[in-house]
Amino acid sequence: MQNEFKGKTILVTGGTGSIGSEIVRQLLKFKPKKIRVFARHEDRHYTLMNELVADDESLRFVIGDIRDRDRLRMAMEGVDVVFHAAALKQVAMSEYNPFEVVKTNIVGTQNVIEVARDLNINKVIGISTDKVAEPEGVLGVSKLMAEKLFLASYYYKGNKKTKFACVRFGNVLGSRGSILPLLKKQINSKGEITMTDPRMTRFIMTVPQAASLVLRATNIMRGQEVFVLKMPAVRLTDLIKTAVAYYAPLCGKKPADIKVNVAGRRDGEKIHEKLLADHEIPRVLEMEDMYILTPHQKVLKDEYGARYPAKPLKVSSENFSSEFAPKLSKIKLLKLIKDADVHQI
Repeated sequence: MQNEFKGKTILVTGGTGSIGSEIVRQLLKFKPKKIRVFARHEDRHYTLMNELVADDESLRFVIGDIRDRDRLRMAMEGVDVVFHAAALKQVAMSEYNPFEVVKTNIVGTQNVIEVARDLNINKVIGISTDKVAEPEGVLGVSKLMAEKLFLASYYYKGNKKTKFACVRFGNVLGSRGSILPLLKKQINSKGEITMTDPRMTRFIMTVPQAASLVLRATNIMRGQEVFVLKMPAVRLTDLIKTAVAYYAPLCGKKPADIKVNVAGRRDGEKIHEKLLADHEIPRVLEMEDMYILTPHQKVLKDEYGARYPAKPLKVSSENFSSEFAPKLSKIKLLKLIKDADVHQI
């Protein structure tokens, strides 16, 4: 891992977001030559700059939007590795603003791919979501298309050296716009919280866990893979109860006094999520901490099987649903919530 990033020039799109900024923090440990933080929010640039710039002079903060190909090209010149974390990611907002989602998640991703090829960048790693597996909403469909574009880059390879891969994971606790910051705010201000559907289950992890596994995938990638990170699952009701028990005393309230209102499932939301779609399972290799979805080409799959210390899957599709996946105990769930609260961005 040290050799992967040391002395390299790295660009992080969406670099002021929850995952992007944590990727930046962790990359600093490996002494890269430059890290270019690319994002469109001036205020978030300012916040991250104040946090990190005193620690490392290798950081450069670049205001820009992946929709703007010319600006993106300027930011990517001389770069060795690109982490593509920029996206519109809110489920409900995506349902009501689908044209904007297409412009960012699909066209913006195409811009990243095409500019990276033009500049012959070494590696490009896209950040995806478990919502792409048999998607129901606009967000899942758009991110699935982004994954497909990354994989389809193989057909446009020509004499370019650029390698593309994606990393797919579930709900990231403590990330901006996720459920924990919302619950904390509701408990503190109203003394009551809103739950969508108590039947829901989700795969979860913390921001540092997500970022560290993205860096590991970058180190071992061969090209055209989707790395699907293994994650624990949780029942929404258990998450709500544990979060209330943790946050209520911090807000000067008793957990028993916090009222829970059930609002119902929002447009585009699933009751349960899946890590892999049924049709993907035959092309998947398994490692200790992740699954590797290999390309369609049989010859490439054979090469991947020889490349990785992994083996083909021999399990039911139920193993990849948050409905049937093992659920976190209350003790482990509480620890994750505490960790997420510390790293809340």
